[in-house]
Amino acid sequence: MQPRSLTRGLATVGAVIAMAALSGAPQTVAAEKSSDLPKWLKAHVGNGQGRIADVVLRRARALYEKKVREGAVKNPCYLAMDATRPGLVGRRVGMRFYVICEAKRLFRAFSSGHGGGSKVPGVANFANGRRCAKHFSNAMDSRLSTGGAYVTAEEKTSFKGYYRAGKKEAELIRTFIQFDGAGDGDTANARPREIGGHPAVLLRSVCLRKRPKNPHANAKGYVPFGKLVDYSG
Repeated sequence: MQPRSLTRGLATVGAVIAMAALSGAPQTVAAEKSSDLPKWLKAHVGNGQGRIADVVLRRARALYEKKVREGAVKNPCYLAMDATRPGLVGRRVGMRFYVICEAKRLFRAFSSGHGGGSKVPGVANFANGRRCAKHFSNAMDSRLSTGGAYVTAEEKTSFKGYYRAGKKEAELIRTFIQFDGAGDGDTANARPREIGGHPAVLLRSVCLRKRPKNPHANAKGYVPFGKLVDYSG
């Protein structure tokens, strides 16, 4: 999952937040256990652009309330993602990642990516298109999203490479928020799979350039260089 920004203007930096990512399969957190939705929040429920499906909201809210009761979560906000909702609607970006802060009556919908999957020659095609995700898995190296319950952990900021910015070169330094599985289900291996969220920017067509004195150089003295792609839109 790659939200445009998980932290801009929200009280989520460095905090523990409950997140539910739905893949369409039954989840361990029952929607019925969540208390009734407040009137202002019900106004955001629906299937239209920028709205959240009722079952997705209730499952995320139930998970959040459970973690609060257990003392595992103190942050006033929680997250939800509907991985079954299209990420692209025609030429428009689909909003399917949500931040809810009930104390402030704040509801925001963001665009979000999903695991691209892969094709296994001679076996099967597990690749997902850009518009929506059809395949889900928690298998290592599958490059697929997994539905279930997550809790956000630490931030990791790392150098991804250089890109051309006008006549100069610029560094892409990107922050990644690690997710941990909330339980022993399909999301239990979220950390070794490096499941989490980051801004929707990356480098494509990457090559290696010999720069042994560069502080970002690898053991053989090379640094990555590519084309910056901002796919939030």
